[in-house]
Amino acid sequence: MHHKQFSKTEPSIRRAETFTSTTSPAIPTRADLARPREGAREWRIPAPPGPPPPVPALPPLPAIRVRVARDRSAGALAGGGFLNVSRLDLVARYPDGTESDSFQYDIADRRALDAAVIVAHFVDRGVRQVYLRSAVRPPCALRAIEPVREGSMWEIPAGLIEPEEDPAAAAARELGEELGFPADASDLSPLGPWMLPVPGMIAERNFYFAIEVDPSRRATPSEDGSALERGAAICTIPLSQALEHCRSGAIRDTKTELGLRRLADALAGAALPERP
Repeated sequence: MHHKQFSKTEPSIRRAETFTSTTSPAIPTRADLARPREGAREWRIPAPPGPPPPVPALPPLPAIRVRVARDRSAGALAGGGFLNVSRLDLVARYPDGTESDSFQYDIADRRALDAAVIVAHFVDRGVRQVYLRSAVRPPCALRAIEPVREGSMWEIPAGLIEPEEDPAAAAARELGEELGFPADASDLSPLGPWMLPVPGMIAERNFYFAIEVDPSRRATPSEDGSALERGAAICTIPLSQALEHCRSGAIRDTKTELGLRRLADALAGAALPERP
């Protein structure tokens, strides 16, 4: 795939800092990232001999249905922002026809409900590298109980899918906004089926994609103009090390670990479903 260069961005858009890591044992600091070292080895999942055995089907789910007994959202003062909250009284109906007593339940919603998640990767001197970008997450920064976090973390790029927007088109757009790589929707490869990251709170679906990029063609990320994207740092790190950081807890973002693991599976030749 050939990438076109972005035009120079306006001076008002700050360029995200970019670093490269090869052997640092922990998530790299800015000083570490500025001094890359040699010696990293690529981690590969060995492919099992012959075709994989069939996976048994999951048992059927109990046919429990939920209905709204009362909608109390109008007086909840929890709408009109980035998230809207529906405050409901629900009733669960069971397979035998009986129903529960009504119980209170809050459901979050937003205008752009689903999200695209992108793993951008390349090979450098025989080592598979992936791009990570720093993100500030206010709910983590403002967490009131232990463990308290600063709110900044390393993630793979992701962003909301606009209503009626194709998920692959959204992934291509986010790739330019967060990393600076121009791409078309057709350049993205789906990484398995969509997933529900927080189904107990919001019906958001995450669509996973991968793209192999040429680092020399990366331009200044266009960003989306929000305060939380300004001043972000970008690093490249071997896929093997990124997965180790997930195992150790240095990377705690769920979508990042899942995206990295799906990429490792895909590179090892595991069959992944096509995009639904």
